[in-house]
Amino acid sequence: MIQRIKRAYLVTAYCVSWLWFALVGLGLNIGCIFLLPLPNRAGRGKGVRAAIRVLFDLWVKWFHASKVVSVKWIGFNEPLKPGTVFIANHPTLVDATILLARLPNTVCIFKPSLMRNPAIGPAAIMAEYVSGDAGVDVIRDAAAKVAEGCSILIFPEGTRTAPGKLPAVFKPGFALIAAQAGAPVQLIIIRATRDLAARGRPWWKAPVVLPGKIEITLDRRWEHVEERHASVLTAEVEQRVFEVFRTAES
Repeated sequence: MIQRIKRAYLVTAYCVSWLWFALVGLGLNIGCIFLLPLPNRAGRGKGVRAAIRVLFDLWVKWFHASKVVSVKWIGFNEPLKPGTVFIANHPTLVDATILLARLPNTVCIFKPSLMRNPAIGPAAIMAEYVSGDAGVDVIRDAAAKVAEGCSILIFPEGTRTAPGKLPAVFKPGFALIAAQAGAPVQLIIIRATRDLAARGRPWWKAPVVLPGKIEITLDRRWEHVEERHASVLTAEVEQRVFEVFRTAES
């Protein structure tokens, strides 16, 4: 009986978490709609990114307070350096949200269709996130942001990892951005409860295992090396990721 009551509470709190996320996100985007026509919009990006970081951090703290999901940070004791290409594996739908709660002055890459979505697009535009599907233009725009001192968050798999599988092959876009910007690459390893907002599972459906757990580790860093080809860096990063997860399986 006690276990059923506990499960009912956790499922309810999980659903409330998403409701809160949706309502706050909607409010943020409505506010940004009124900011879009204002002059000097380009100068407001850093402030909007800071606001997004605060709101996402509050959401992560809610997870802790409600005991729905515990988030553990490993290796994040020192301040993170600006102008970094942050990359991570991608097991859950909330990876970007949780990382952006911790990474300072960081932009993402949004698909053009998401930028046009009135529910999330205005905040992304005001935050000066990079828009594009792929190609030279996206790499150029992202590298320009990093060269200006922003950091960028990229999931090189391009989609969420299939539950129970090793991360997929990494796409080289992150390495091309780092090379063009002359920026370091910082790997982040994410481990999460297997069915927590996982690929192929409805985001609103509570995980079988609650409370859930997310562990985020600041892993290896690659400093910029002028003569290193992007394909070499991609292979080195991919090898490190597979090494981490294969070691965990053994």
